[in-house]
Amino acid sequence: MAEGWLVPSIISHSVVAVAAGTVCADGTMPVRFWLLSIICAVLPDADVLGFRFGINYGDFFGHRGFFHSLFFAVLVGVLAAGMFFRSPTTRPWRWWLVALYFSLLTASHGILDAFTSGGLGIALLSPFDATRYFFPWTPIRVSPLGIRAFMSPWGMQVIMNELLWIWLPAVSAAVLVKASLVLAKMGSPEEH
Repeated sequence: MAEGWLVPSIISHSVVAVAAGTVCADGTMPVRFWLLSIICAVLPDADVLGFRFGINYGDFFGHRGFFHSLFFAVLVGVLAAGMFFRSPTTRPWRWWLVALYFSLLTASHGILDAFTSGGLGIALLSPFDATRYFFPWTPIRVSPLGIRAFMSPWGMQVIMNELLWIWLPAVSAAVLVKASLVLAKMGSPEEH
């Protein structure tokens, strides 16, 4: 049942968002930063709602179509930054960094999905190219949709697979980047 796939799980997309936020956060960030980080990372999978309205999997607005594209990611990033982080006192370069951050988080969804082992592929270049892509290496297992199916043996296998291929790399990268930033700060002349 291809329409039932939600890959990788929403939980893993959220882990990526929190890891990225941990690295990119500038001091104490407001709650809206963390909520938007998670929303941006999982938002592309809202396209599964299209099944209820007769939108087929392979359609332009179907699952893993336009809403999983890099173009959509940029739109979401700019919109999120514009609605929630723009003020008269915000410097333009800082606002663009926030927009880039939310764009990259949204794009991470389609990119992670392109590493999965099932489905029709990801329309990463939509609306300019309708081709659906997978990366040559697809180690991430397809996740079931729905809580009941997710609590099955298949769902548990998916979680273990995502722990290995998504959670561990995301958390490790966040820890390494934060540690290197702390070490760099300790070694800077102004600290001595």
